[in-house]
Amino acid sequence: MSLENQIIQIAKSARAASRITAALSSARKNTALNTIADLLIKNRETIQAENKKDVDAGRESGLSPAMIDRLTITDKVLSGMAEGLRFVAGLDDPVGSLTDSAIRPNGLEMAKMRIPLGVIGIIYESRPNVTVDAAGLCLKAGNAVILRGGSEAIHSNRALAGIIEQGMVEAGLPGSAVQVIPTADREAVNIMLKQEEDIDLIIPRGGEGLIRHVVAQSSIPVLKHYKGVCHAYVDDTADFKMAADIAVNAKAQRPGVCNALETLLVHEAVAAQFLPLAGKALADAGVTLRGCEKTCAILNDARPASQEDWEAEYLDLILAIKVVKDMDDAMAHIAAYGSNHTEAIITNDYERSRRFIREVDASLVIVNASTRFNDGGELGLGAEIGISTSKLHAYGPMGIKELTTTKFVAWGQGQIRE
Repeated sequence: MSLENQIIQIAKSARAASRITAALSSARKNTALNTIADLLIKNRETIQAENKKDVDAGRESGLSPAMIDRLTITDKVLSGMAEGLRFVAGLDDPVGSLTDSAIRPNGLEMAKMRIPLGVIGIIYESRPNVTVDAAGLCLKAGNAVILRGGSEAIHSNRALAGIIEQGMVEAGLPGSAVQVIPTADREAVNIMLKQEEDIDLIIPRGGEGLIRHVVAQSSIPVLKHYKGVCHAYVDDTADFKMAADIAVNAKAQRPGVCNALETLLVHEAVAAQFLPLAGKALADAGVTLRGCEKTCAILNDARPASQEDWEAEYLDLILAIKVVKDMDDAMAHIAAYGSNHTEAIITNDYERSRRFIREVDASLVIVNASTRFNDGGELGLGAEIGISTSKLHAYGPMGIKELTTTKFVAWGQGQIRE
């Protein structure tokens, strides 16, 4: 069978399976999730043996230690996958829930019912745990899913796919509801992106290059998130210690993630007082500073920032700092360079905080807290499949509810339209 026909068959079998998963009860979905969790632990040695092939190949090809760490399925990582599935099984099931009910003047009763999206394609890099996390979330939301992981994790993903399929079948569900593209051939992605008749949504997870390629090639709607250029604005009414603590946490707690702080904006009225305090705290956390002319005049250890620094997603212990005239200037900078991901204000002025929330466009706008809270778990979703910075159909972390949509339903007693 040709590669194209193989991908077409995967997509069509996923479409057929999606009609079954959409009608499943919560109990049957939860049984499948718990069965897969048990099988992951039971087949630990098989999974880790396949994973070792990927890790060894990654070392030979020169993958960085950080990438090797993300690739490796340790006992802890495997247990985390299993516990993640059990956690998802315990979440409320949105499918079938009714909202916005109303009775029309003619007696017709209307409501919106939450339903699965259908077939979701997920394209991602490196971490094999995404295979299990994405499968669990999509299944709980009643969807079928087609997973295409990176070539560096091909053996791990095949092994995990086999376990997931076994668990589905043991629970009486179609194994084709969760499928992994079994080849590392990059052309498989391009073929997958043309299956608009059988795949309803594509979710890419990875670097900006991957996401832009998917958007350019896809004839299927794409939920995208190019990068996270996140800002925090320190207002002239801010508590300095709070602002410094937030900046250090947002930048240094985990710098290589999309919700890490990349640019700090500081009101010019407090820059001379605040920046030495913040600069020392950031330097103590190992952060290298790049600043505008005014920042460099205050902080001797800050190197001059270039135009590229305002656009950069460093994903590293590097922070750009700019002194701004006021909140309007800060919001103008965010509008010019932000990525619609996460924006924060540190202020004690209630009216300014309300205006910042209203006018700044981002998937999370936050007052007096770290940008690191833009996360499904932290925002109470329980789990997420990624963060969308596009507005259709989800904006922000995508949990189970965001993997569904709604349809209108109506109940009548013989009404006809005049």
